[in-house]
Amino acid sequence: MRPAFLRVLICVVWLLIIGLVWLSLTIQKPVQQPAEIRITQVTPVETPAPVPAAAPTPEPTPQSNPIASSFVGQMQLIIPVAGVRPDQLIDTFDDARSEGRVHDAIDIPAPAGTPVLAASAGKILKLFQSERGGTTIYQLSSDEKTVYYYAHLQSYADGLTEGKLVRQGETIAYVGDTGNAGVGNYHLHFSIASVTDPERYWEGTNINPYPLLRR
Repeated sequence: MRPAFLRVLICVVWLLIIGLVWLSLTIQKPVQQPAEIRITQVTPVETPAPVPAAAPTPEPTPQSNPIASSFVGQMQLIIPVAGVRPDQLIDTFDDARSEGRVHDAIDIPAPAGTPVLAASAGKILKLFQSERGGTTIYQLSSDEKTVYYYAHLQSYADGLTEGKLVRQGETIAYVGDTGNAGVGNYHLHFSIASVTDPERYWEGTNINPYPLLRR
């Protein structure tokens, strides 16, 4: 029994010695200093100056018709159909027609019998029954440089005669579907022409009424 007791005692002593050595090493171990933090000054990056935007290229201005421009400067027209607003007009000036023709006018739809008004003051040159235009009116402007043409009329206003001077806005006829308008296609065919000889009222340079009536 004694040798076994001694062996146990020796093991305990060795364990104590090992534990004391480990404890002393742990206590004496130097505390590790934190790593040095280096602060590096950052040089700011220079922001490039903004490049000025290029000026927008102006849109080309469409070339105006010198005849129309001269005409607009002389007088103001009214829409020659009672009750029609400018925003209701449709530009049909360049529309194609039969036999290779171009319309050279605008059509203003309205119920049958709607009063047709003188677009400007002037003289009634001709009351004419045309195969294509039906019942028509040619009116000369006060300065005798412009002819207004009204076609597909249902009838003339009472008392309208050739040579009569009419006021702007005066009722001169009524909307119809005569000529080649087509049955039930009630509208006023209205054109403007610049003329050099009023006696040849059927000849002249056509002017688009649409922009003039939209003013």
